[in-house]
Formats: sequence, C-alpha cells, structure tokens
Amino acid sequence: MDILIRRLKPAEYDALGEITAQAYLTDGLLDFGESDWYLGELRDVARRAAAADVLVATQGEHLLGGVTLVPSGGPMADIARPGEAEIRMLAVAHEARGRGAGEALVRACVDRARATDGCVRVVLSTQRTMHSAHRIYERLGFVRVPERDWNPIPELPDITLLTYELTL
Repeated sequence: MDILIRRLKPAEYDALGEITAQAYLTDGLLDFGESDWYLGELRDVARRAAAADVLVATQGEHLLGGVTLVPSGGPMADIARPGEAEIRMLAVAHEARGRGAGEALVRACVDRARATDGCVRVVLSTQRTMHSAHRIYERLGFVRVPERDWNPIPELPDITLLTYELTL
C-alpha cells in the first residue's frame, strides 16, 4: 500500500502530537526528557497548524508521521529568511520507520516550496545525532550550511543545531 502525503485534519492533532513527542523522546533528542520545555511545543499541533502547513504521511487509515512547513517566514520560522521556506518537526512513528514516510514528507515540503511564489530555498535545522534524517536531506540535495548553525538555548552551549538548505 502506498504512502499518501496530505494536510493534517483537526481530528488528528493529538495523534500527530503524540507521534512527534514520542519520536523525540525515544530517540533521546530532548535534553531534559519528559520535563523538557520543547515537549509541549511538539505536542501543540493546533498551534503549528494555525501558523504553518502541517502535512502527514498516511498508509491506509494509519498515521505514520508528520512535518511542519513554514512557507516564506512566519511565526513558526526559526531560521528562514525572506524567500525561504522552513521545514520543522519532522517525525515518523517508530513502528513506521524504514518505509519511506520521512523522505516522502520532505519531498512534499520541497514540492510545496517550489510552488510558492518567491520561494528560492528550503532550510531546516537538525540535531547532530539525527543521522537518518541527515541521510534523507543529503539524498534529496540539501547541503550543510555551517555558517547558519545556531543554538536555541544560548545558555547551554552544547545544543548547537545544524543547518541544511536546498536551493530551488
């Protein structure tokens, strides 16, 4: 059965929030575990959907994962500059990994960015340990841009996020 990428439905907000939260927790991506402030952001899909495009990967009736695409800046953008779309919070349920859902979500973001007037680039931030995601980005033509690496919590110097970009 094929993977379908589509916009998230409001009835799926909680399910995607939990998939995203569990992916980050299980992969050890939250420095403070269950008490990490970012966990609330990951679960707050309604807020993301109100400010950006939230896409999901489904297979039949099963929600496999999702991603947030911030087109041309906006309140959800962390690093996007004018003319850039930003990919955020890509997550695939552990039991669904290895089926191509993550890559399909990133491809859909790139396609949407290409269809956006004035968008010339797609950018994203990723943690150093997200090696599977790095392979997807590089396979799709994203390149590292070390000069744009940044730290979301400056008082914790070891939390530098890596930046990738794709020129459209």
